[in-house]
Amino acid sequence: MKTHIPKILEKLQVLLFVLPLLLPLLAFWLLPFGTSVYISFTDWDYISPDYHFVGMENYEYMLTDEDFLQALKNTFVFALGVVIPTVVLGLAFALLLHKNFRGSQGYRAIIFSPWITPTVAVSIVWTWVFESKAGLANLLLNELGFASVPWLETGAGAMFAVMVVTVWQAVGWTMLFYISALNKIPTSLYEASLIDGCSPWTRFTRLTLPLISPTSFFLVIVNMITAVQAFDQFQIMTQGGPSGSTRTLLYLFYQQAFEQYEMGPAAACSVIILLITGVLTLINTLMGKRWVYY
Repeated sequence: MKTHIPKILEKLQVLLFVLPLLLPLLAFWLLPFGTSVYISFTDWDYISPDYHFVGMENYEYMLTDEDFLQALKNTFVFALGVVIPTVVLGLAFALLLHKNFRGSQGYRAIIFSPWITPTVAVSIVWTWVFESKAGLANLLLNELGFASVPWLETGAGAMFAVMVVTVWQAVGWTMLFYISALNKIPTSLYEASLIDGCSPWTRFTRLTLPLISPTSFFLVIVNMITAVQAFDQFQIMTQGGPSGSTRTLLYLFYQQAFEQYEMGPAAACSVIILLITGVLTLINTLMGKRWVYY
């Protein structure tokens, strides 16, 4: 019995040091999350102190609601249209800039600068760029002999515009991770491949891609989660329109909670967003066991 006392005291001592860090986690994440899950089983309207427990009714309503199904589709289209270009362009810029040459640091800073710019400010500027009558995008198209495009007035154009903004902002951050990964590859491996007569494409597919696969795996998951949780650019540029064509799950949650005051369905929507994010992460993790080399 006496031998267990020092171990218990040691664990209590560790808990004492960790407790200040656990309290914010408990207060600002675990408790709000538990409250959201509970509200998802009620019909609370955000204003009245009275509410009723409705069980799975909110989830059943969400899974049959046309707005939810459209938002679910828009979320997956947006995530797919953002993650793939972000990772591919980030890798392309990293391959061009990972070696130190005159001006390389300046180019890196320019490409990375959108990431540290507030999304609201970025979205406002790009709204002016995609303005139908006098926006920079249509002015350039007119100079090239093409007709103006109603970017933010059509569903496909508005979704494309938001994708462009999101990719433009995230490419620099992705590039820096790839540059770090590329610089960690031993040069001796490339020298050996040159001796063996490997072509540049073979070195890239058989050597570079496998060795940076852990970074690619990390970036795909993080960019996917960021895309699913995108909100500011939709709020500033499209407000979910036109006709709900750019309404994602998170924006639907915002409308249900703070415009329609339907906190039950809104909380259910937030739980579904969390589940979707977890499932996508799990799928990527299972795929990563086969394609990622550590």
